[in-house]
Amino acid sequence: VDSSTKCIKAETGGSRVNRMLFLTGQSERSTMNYTHLTREERYQIQALCRRGLSCADIARDLQRHRSSISRELKRNAAPQGYKPAQAHDKARARQCQRRNAREFCEDQWKHVSDYLRRSLSPEQAAGRLLLEKALHISTESIYQYVYEDKRLGGDLLSHLRCQKARRKRYASGRERRGALKNRTCIEKRPVIVDQRIRIGDWEGDTVIGKAHQGALVTLVERKSRYTLARRVPGKHASGVSEAIIDLLRPHKASCHTLTFDNGKEFAEHEFIAQCLRADVYFAHPYRSWERGLNENTNGLLRQYFPKDTNLLLVSQDEVNDALYKLNHRPRKCLGYRTPHEVFYGLELQPLKLPSDALCT
Repeated sequence: VDSSTKCIKAETGGSRVNRMLFLTGQSERSTMNYTHLTREERYQIQALCRRGLSCADIARDLQRHRSSISRELKRNAAPQGYKPAQAHDKARARQCQRRNAREFCEDQWKHVSDYLRRSLSPEQAAGRLLLEKALHISTESIYQYVYEDKRLGGDLLSHLRCQKARRKRYASGRERRGALKNRTCIEKRPVIVDQRIRIGDWEGDTVIGKAHQGALVTLVERKSRYTLARRVPGKHASGVSEAIIDLLRPHKASCHTLTFDNGKEFAEHEFIAQCLRADVYFAHPYRSWERGLNENTNGLLRQYFPKDTNLLLVSQDEVNDALYKLNHRPRKCLGYRTPHEVFYGLELQPLKLPSDALCT
């Protein structure tokens, strides 16, 4: 392998693959997901072959890996030479012969439907059919069949315990949206943060309005439960990072670490860390309990801004009123002191009366 060789790790189809990309002066296709050659590309291959170009030259012109071109010429060429129309038909026929491309017959789907109507989940139905050696089918295939049945007016969806039009794919804890650059995992966060013995360790998140109309950037201090929030038009990284910096700048001396989830709104985390001189860490994908305090606080804010609230119509003064109520509310976990008292180290004083004392 010469110096122009680069190893690039890509995630395709849920598995990690090491790809050796032989670059010859021009970058490889920007996407890391492989796509089949199109009919037009096959006609281009024929034209370039007639000009006497090598596989590497053809690959560079088409922005493809040269092994894809070499494999195409070996698999789909005819004895008389490479014919793009015949090559395309041959490739399509090979795809249709794959095991996972087959279709189940009507009797087999009836067997699946009968089990679903017995209130078996798709996973239970697939497992039972495999155990009975009656049918080897995946859970996902059954779900897709149920949704297609619903589209055609069927009632199979009504037999599922969770009757959502669209399932959330948790992907076994893998991040599906792409990883943030230069992120530091929560595993490297200092142990003192977990101990909650100092002021200055924050958790951050966003609360989204109805139909993604507006958002709240929320920050919670781990020891005191003191909460900050700022209304922003949306989840754009620039607006979110600006809000975080503005909220924490007055408390810069009490800002040692920040912990976020893996949302793209925190893409400018390096800029945030630089401005606040704090260390930024990220929880594992789909493990909200690693930032449980922030998630719980967001739930408390929902009392004032329910999920059907258009946050673009909410003023910052309304947000501040809700924050005042939260920060001046005694907490059992704080020995019934308020987050305001703990954060600022104030002495305990009787709460003011009447009942509006907590929101003035």
